[in-house]
Amino acid sequence: MAKKTIENVDVAGKAVLMRVDFNVPLDDNLKITDDRRVRMALPSIKSVVDRGGRVILMSHLGRPKGDGGDAKFSLKPTASCLGELLGQDVAFATDTIGDDAKVKVAGLESGQVLILENLRFNPGEKKGDAAFASELAAFADIYCNDAFGTCHRTDASMVAVPEAMAGKPKVVGFLVAKEIQYLTDVIANPERPFVAILGGAKVSDKIKVIDNLLGICDKVLIGGAMAYTFALAEGGQVGDSLVEKDKVDLASELIQKGGDKLMLPVDTHCGDDFSGDCNKQVVKAGAISDGFEGLDIGPETAKLYAETVKSAKTVVWNGPMGVFEMAPFDEGTKAVAQAIADSNSISIIGGGDSAAAVQQLGFADQVSHVSTGGGASLAMLEGQEFAAVNRLDEA
Repeated sequence: MAKKTIENVDVAGKAVLMRVDFNVPLDDNLKITDDRRVRMALPSIKSVVDRGGRVILMSHLGRPKGDGGDAKFSLKPTASCLGELLGQDVAFATDTIGDDAKVKVAGLESGQVLILENLRFNPGEKKGDAAFASELAAFADIYCNDAFGTCHRTDASMVAVPEAMAGKPKVVGFLVAKEIQYLTDVIANPERPFVAILGGAKVSDKIKVIDNLLGICDKVLIGGAMAYTFALAEGGQVGDSLVEKDKVDLASELIQKGGDKLMLPVDTHCGDDFSGDCNKQVVKAGAISDGFEGLDIGPETAKLYAETVKSAKTVVWNGPMGVFEMAPFDEGTKAVAQAIADSNSISIIGGGDSAAAVQQLGFADQVSHVSTGGGASLAMLEGQEFAAVNRLDEA
């Protein structure tokens, strides 16, 4: 599935329209509280700037109504942030395809960078509008997709813009190239044993992922609150645990399909309240008393899962094993993260809570790849086709 990357095209004297993911968190004073997403786009941006190209950046931020704008969703703070990181002025257009954008695009010189205002201020973005896309496409000679977090979407900037740039180079940035390498290429031809660890609250969020991975993995380990729906499917007691009663039949089908491949917890760490200082007990899986709820995998499960991970050659992890943000119910997630960090496997951490857990625990540098997109990485693990990626040039 290898795609042509930004480094494979001549950008000197040319305009590159780059879709990035600058959906950064802002405080009440519109200051960026975490600039990681801006920093992750730097290699692709610098590749163009250093080779004499000019960069027009487009992104969404938040969920504005698409009615022309709301100051709290403006991308303006990202222009000063990126300027500091690049060590040069970064221009900002107060619209996306309006007069200000057109004037600033026309005045952009080689080595310069411009950020367009929030794409979602225009209703055409979410609708995938061809007219909106063609106006954006007219700004540039080359299209670059470096926004993995939205690769599973069909917004105008992701699909209709590259379609409107027929005959022009359409490439991936370094960030998307790496995600494709790990989330499709490595998983398509994994070194074995291949182990998947899936956690999180809901079976419904992960049904397609579990189903897909049971077909290609050697072992699929289940943790998090969704384990209690599986326990219910096996006739167990789950007390006051979070369960999806309407998904019990589906859980039963996955147990049947998985056979020995599907590993469920053998014990559970429970509490009588959702707090770190509640009364606690460790019980066998499916033996949770009324008044108690499961909040983490138990120590025996953590040990069993760590041993399984230790022998793996490829590991995919998506979703925490318990309430990892609240001690002592972070122990299961810690044990799994430690085992992955200590292993010699190719290790791929899905976005969202798993990525946050790995970062918090200090293991990010000890794994092969931490995905930048929660929803997008899940969609890839489901085996979904991405229209946004399919529109790009093959390597």
